[in-house]
Amino acid sequence: MALGRLLAAQGFPQEMQAADRMAGDGSDRQFYRLAVGDFSLLAVLPSAGQPQGMAEARAAHAIGCHFFTHGVPVPRIYGFAEECGLILCEDLGDTKLHDLLLRYGAEGEEAEAYYRQALAALAHLQTETRRGFQPEWCWDTPRYDRALMLTRESGYFRKALCEDFLGMSGLPQGLDQEFVFLAERAMQEPADFILHRDFQSRNLMICEGKVRIIDFQGARLGPLGYDLASLLIDPYADLSPPRQQALLCFYLDALAAHIPLDRGRFIEGYYYMTLQRNLQILGAFAFLSKNRGKDFFRQFI
Repeated sequence: MALGRLLAAQGFPQEMQAADRMAGDGSDRQFYRLAVGDFSLLAVLPSAGQPQGMAEARAAHAIGCHFFTHGVPVPRIYGFAEECGLILCEDLGDTKLHDLLLRYGAEGEEAEAYYRQALAALAHLQTETRRGFQPEWCWDTPRYDRALMLTRESGYFRKALCEDFLGMSGLPQGLDQEFVFLAERAMQEPADFILHRDFQSRNLMICEGKVRIIDFQGARLGPLGYDLASLLIDPYADLSPPRQQALLCFYLDALAAHIPLDRGRFIEGYYYMTLQRNLQILGAFAFLSKNRGKDFFRQFI
């Protein structure tokens, strides 16, 4: 059995006291919390019945190991069973950054401290993991580019939100041209950095007071501003404009410690990235709530 082999290879007891199924957010992957001796571990299995599930699992393993080796605070991966896509990894608990924001608010000092941790980790991930990153690891597309923006973001917005969710038969005249302009302007930003592509408060775990990053299997090459936008305009958090601005300034300081930075140019490009990200968010939430029956996401549309 794949799980027993992975446990034995890492010196864990092979007898489990419990294996509890855990709920995912938008993912169809299967998550199990394993009680193994004195240890709590996480087992992740690919989406059942989806052909891309194995490719996604291989990406999660390769990218997760690469990030961990380069000092990114992702869960440690203990093993991977190539034949079935099973990943055995560190259990980071149940507390997401979003949970703390609901409990204590998004504008307090505690929330700000966690956001600063997250942004410092993001700047490190985007710049310092480029060395040795292999585009062939990417299960979806190897790069965030114009085609992806027009099909998977503005196209997603059109199909999932406007047509399927809202029942619109067409978009206002000229809007398609605006989508093309937006994608072409976003393409002017340097795109040789590492992009997480879903860097938001429900993909940031808080474990022993530290921010840990999950759901990184969609990483690819891309521009810096997209992941920043994902966090600062995150609909789960609803950060105020002043808080967004303060965190943007903190991020720029953190980023400048890694690469030479033209702040004015970055900020100009950043706002185009926020528009692209919003199109993706609205399309995704409409699809998940209407097509997948996940009503949790409807409230954020």
